[in-house]
Amino acid sequence: MILIEDRRSLAADIATAHGAGAWLRLACQVAGIDERTLQRWRAHAGLTEGDGRPQAVRPTPSHALSEQERMRMLEVANEPRFCAVPPARIVPMLADEGIYLASESSFARVMRAQGQTAHRGRAKAPHAVRPPTTHIATAVRQVWCWDMTYLPAVVMGRWFHLLSSTLPARKCLISLETGVQSQTTKRV
Repeated sequence: MILIEDRRSLAADIATAHGAGAWLRLACQVAGIDERTLQRWRAHAGLTEGDGRPQAVRPTPSHALSEQERMRMLEVANEPRFCAVPPARIVPMLADEGIYLASESSFARVMRAQGQTAHRGRAKAPHAVRPPTTHIATAVRQVWCWDMTYLPAVVMGRWFHLLSSTLPARKCLISLETGVQSQTTKRV
């Protein structure tokens, strides 16, 4: 939206340029507006009252929920059997009983408008996740990395485990340890 002061100054600059012999279309193009926009401003009080969209009266849609329907939805949502149940479970439970009040999104919207969208249900409430802690090495050999890998052997049910340790700063392998493990199965 262009403010009314900016509209007036643009219209005055365009009128000055047009009065000096410039084509109206080119003057509007340089100003960054369409010629039709300037015509609308002049014809519909756009230079005196400004943009009417923010103050426009928009009628309520005919299919909007009435106040009685909203109150009935809140009454149902606050019943003891539904007090800890989210809207995604309230609507199917009512449908099993043959009752339809509104969709899940309408239930959620009405409950959000009333401030009742706090955690509902048996799951834990969401919590803020802390960023992972970081460690900064200030000297050599303060940070070590290790990895455990299982390597298959030729014999079925046996494998080798490989433990490797590295220093990230040097990007070199420090130690390797191997061992043999076997899988034992007991028959009952």
